[in-house]
Amino acid sequence: MRIGIDARIIAYRRGGITNYIRHLLPALAALDPDTDYRVLRHRKDRTRSETAPNVRRATVWTPCHHRLERWALGVEIAPLRLDLLHSPDFIPPAFGARHFVITVHDLNFLYYPQFLTAESRRYYNDQIAWAVARADHILAVSEATRTDLIHLLGVPPEKVTTVYEGVSPAFRPLPPDETRKTLSRYGLTPGYLLFVGTLEPRKNLPGLLTAYRILLDRGETRKPLVIVGGKGWLYEEIYARVATLRLENDVRFLHEVPDEDLPAFYNGAALLVMPSFYEGFGLPALEAQACGTPVVVSDRGSLPEVAGAAAVTVNPDSPEDIAAGIARVLGDPDLQATLRAAGPAHAARFTWEQAARGTLSVYRQILAARTPTGGVPVYL
Repeated sequence: MRIGIDARIIAYRRGGITNYIRHLLPALAALDPDTDYRVLRHRKDRTRSETAPNVRRATVWTPCHHRLERWALGVEIAPLRLDLLHSPDFIPPAFGARHFVITVHDLNFLYYPQFLTAESRRYYNDQIAWAVARADHILAVSEATRTDLIHLLGVPPEKVTTVYEGVSPAFRPLPPDETRKTLSRYGLTPGYLLFVGTLEPRKNLPGLLTAYRILLDRGETRKPLVIVGGKGWLYEEIYARVATLRLENDVRFLHEVPDEDLPAFYNGAALLVMPSFYEGFGLPALEAQACGTPVVVSDRGSLPEVAGAAAVTVNPDSPEDIAAGIARVLGDPDLQATLRAAGPAHAARFTWEQAARGTLSVYRQILAARTPTGGVPVYL
């Protein structure tokens, strides 16, 4: 078999889809050494070449999210003679391979169109219906996303398989000295409140900042709030809210934290809070749990499914409820101990090897010219 993986987005941004590709690809190559994998990388991508013997780079010029990418990418990949192309960024080309599999991470743009720029709304709304119809099969990263595809877009249930993402082994409890050494480079000491994620409207950072102000005013915490993540879009309200709430001395923004430092940030946190209005998966919650850090998440989207019972859930529409959830964890040592013990065991169920097995199963069913029977099972 010759399978292509569209990795063009790596040249443009960090984030969930980039992380998905970087971890899934080596897991697939290791699990399936007899398949010829071709990784489509944009010409601007300076990442090191693939190292597995069955993985080779194919450089392409077609940029992500271009209005002509369906056709331009099809022309570029046709000479590769791919049996199957997997598009983790969910937009497949119109032609160029025998079969197409896409991964849909979330349908945030259908639930909350106001959270996108006008240009992004036009792009996603024009593409999603065509993409799910064009694909031979769809991978969803959570049951919540699978249900959304079925109910919002009318996708036949048998055409969608849930394959959860994994947690890198790098996320684990660290020796306190190692954690402090890393944090000292950022001028931090352990014990802060932590948020990890792209600065964009659906992450509900204004709501978190309001909740944090409530906690400070009530004297329920004096811990700083550390926000780790790059600027996405429509993020101006976040900084405006910091100024309005007079939080300049209490909130720390870190936009460029290398992936290798993230485990120390989780280990050093009193808790992670993720009050998103919507998540298709919510990997930071699992990463924090793998490090033994208590987690507070919203009760929306995939977060209750992914974080499970090893988390405290809150209503993202209510800053009061977000504040109450944080205060509950901070004020209850027994609950902290329970969450710290339960988190690593829960997160250990999510591995990239399992993700690769589920993905490879779908590939093989498609290439065997059978309708996949994996629509209902969840690979975990």
